[in-house]
Amino acid sequence: MRLGLRVFFGFFLIAGLSAVLLLKVFLAEVKPSVREVMEDLMVDTANLLAETAADEMEATGLKPDGRLAAQLQRYAKREVDVLIWGLRKQSLDLRIYVTDAKGRVLLDSGQPSAVGQDYSQWRDVALTLRGDYGARASPDSAYQDRSTVLVVAAPIVRDGKTLGVVSVAKPVASVQPIIDRAEHRVYWAGAALLAASLSIGVGVTLWLVGSVRRLRRYAQQAQAGQALAPPEVPGELGELAHAMDDMRRRLEGREQLEHDVRALTHELKSPLAALRASGELLQDELPETDRRRFAAQVLDQTARLQTLVERVLALSQLEAQVGLGERQLLRLADWAEAQLEHQAPRLAQKDLRIAWTQRADVSVEADAALLELAFGNLLVNAIDFAPPGSTLELAVSTTPATARLSLRDLGPGVPPQAFAQLGKRFFSTARPGSLVKGSGLGLATARRVAELHGGWLAFEAAEPGLRVSLILPL
Repeated sequence: MRLGLRVFFGFFLIAGLSAVLLLKVFLAEVKPSVREVMEDLMVDTANLLAETAADEMEATGLKPDGRLAAQLQRYAKREVDVLIWGLRKQSLDLRIYVTDAKGRVLLDSGQPSAVGQDYSQWRDVALTLRGDYGARASPDSAYQDRSTVLVVAAPIVRDGKTLGVVSVAKPVASVQPIIDRAEHRVYWAGAALLAASLSIGVGVTLWLVGSVRRLRRYAQQAQAGQALAPPEVPGELGELAHAMDDMRRRLEGREQLEHDVRALTHELKSPLAALRASGELLQDELPETDRRRFAAQVLDQTARLQTLVERVLALSQLEAQVGLGERQLLRLADWAEAQLEHQAPRLAQKDLRIAWTQRADVSVEADAALLELAFGNLLVNAIDFAPPGSTLELAVSTTPATARLSLRDLGPGVPPQAFAQLGKRFFSTARPGSLVKGSGLGLATARRVAELHGGWLAFEAAEPGLRVSLILPL
């Protein structure tokens, strides 16, 4: 099962069970709570009526045609039509009956025929006459259409003597609409809460799964060799993303270091072997001509090693560099023409000519020393691959956002499958007419200089030859 489904089902199970249990608790508490409130009010009513009946009972005794009986009859006939919190009440539901000290009914507003009957065994009357709190909930024949009646009693007391009992009865069904509405509201509130919880669960799940997928996609791209910034994810996932990026950089650095060490070792083999061979031969007695030739070879290979080491150190410094040094505003075409003078002897040695194919008047802000290093390496690379007596094509062009300095040689070019490797250190193709390869550090240096300026190095097959473009932002 996928991560998203696992998280969602886990959240659904927790939220669903919590909502169901919460609903059950609330619904189970609604009816008892309403009955408790109703009983509390009935206790107040019973005690109020007990005080009202005490004077009449002490003076003349309660009679069916007495004052209290008349008041209860008028109460029963009252018309009522009120709206209580959205529920309409159109009937008065209290039943009041009064018994004497022996439990015999003196007055009954709901069942006049009960006068004279013995209620002494009824729980509300019996408990009250004993001095306890008398209450009961039971069926009553007077309320055949209602299953349960709640009865609360209060003693009629004068001078410490119990004269009788007043009982107040109210059918539970009269407050059932209130109970039903409360249960209905609790039910829908619980359902809304559950729906909201599930919506939040879906949102959290989608966010979590989306963040994990972004991390997975980043890991896959990093595995494929793409150098991308880690995704911006808040919280612990963001910390994980940056930790993965740090790990990727360390692994890449270690892998690059191992590759560079192997490539550098390979580059050092040839000059070291030549030095060793020349040194061994110079130990023997040699003619002056051979001795000079082998000594010159030692100097050449030493210079080659020195150049290689200097280029490696220069490239390492560039790769460690974060920003540029002093910037200058350079008119690119005039600056490039001035740089050609530094390579004039090498150009003359191979009888190479420079031809401008485009010369846009554009200026760039650049680190002149780094730009000179990059262009010098591009020019040396073009001279090495250009056939003797050929032409090097130089161009300066612009786009709305960039300036392009291009240099083309008419050499053998580069195989299409090698274009992806151009600009990487220690990658090079063989020089024309020779099996000797360069170190590839020149193009790597130029590429790094372009990156420090916010630009890039572009390669294009020119047929014949290769066009290399140093692209800088305006």
